[in-house]
Amino acid sequence: MAFLSSRRGRSRLAPELDDQDLGRLLKNLLATTRASTVGMTDMCVAQISRLLERDPEDWDRRAHRMGVLAEFLAGWRLPRSWATREPRNANALVLYAWSEVALARSQGGLDDAAGVIDSCLRAAELTPQDPTPWVALLRAARLEHWEQPQMFGVWNEVLARDRWNREAYLTMLGYLTPEEAGSRIQVLEFVDALCARMPANAPCAATELTAQVLQYHSVLDRGGFEALVARNHWSRATAAQALDRVAHTWVQPGFLRHARARADLNILAYALMAADRRREARAAFEALGGTVTHWPWQAGGDPLAEFEQAQRRVPRDG
Repeated sequence: MAFLSSRRGRSRLAPELDDQDLGRLLKNLLATTRASTVGMTDMCVAQISRLLERDPEDWDRRAHRMGVLAEFLAGWRLPRSWATREPRNANALVLYAWSEVALARSQGGLDDAAGVIDSCLRAAELTPQDPTPWVALLRAARLEHWEQPQMFGVWNEVLARDRWNREAYLTMLGYLTPEEAGSRIQVLEFVDALCARMPANAPCAATELTAQVLQYHSVLDRGGFEALVARNHWSRATAAQALDRVAHTWVQPGFLRHARARADLNILAYALMAADRRREARAAFEALGGTVTHWPWQAGGDPLAEFEQAQRRVPRDG
């Protein structure tokens, strides 16, 4: 399955990134089948539960694990079965809701939006300090095209519990793009307000650079002449400055410490190569050690192939 670690040389798709416990769990789950017996399902649930109960107040790590598991289990019966059997288990409720959102992205919408929203709200009542149910609700609300006042209301619930929640900022960023419910001006205002007060190594530090990559992709998607000159995007002041601010800090050992740091380094390596800043990209590739994320590499085709092609273009000398 491409979702798990696939190898071509040293590079690999690893949704768990550097979370070894999560990686082991994904391998164990992969060893089962979607039509597994009740006993096997119980074993999987027990393993998932144990992992999600670790580091109970590390909201950043918790969101990473919940999100990866939800993507992996999208379409499986397990999340719904667990939530049905344990209706007062917040982990079960959130995993079910998040996995339904992950599945809905490929199906065009939620089959049971009311049920998903209710699961998030019940989980929030059971664990009032945990931002994760609100993160899941924010993802569902984006998919359901909620109005901006409602979206910002949910977003504020997340931030009240976890000020620099990476998933919340990136979800709102996507929602505010002109392709969804916002505009280019709203994206700029959102990013500017964040950068004015955010610590440089906060979990949501990639929001600004992600906005630039999204805009770059929107140009590529237009095709024709605009796509041919899309690289000019990175010569504009806002894009160049976004790269300048992070190109030499993120690659320093220990600077980025959040759970999805390697996902952010993938964004950095991709953006530097798109901007033809190949020498600077070398440090990002070295820091990654071959760990590849689907996004943003998948915009050009197979993410592993795109990653490796880009890596080969990096100068070997200083």
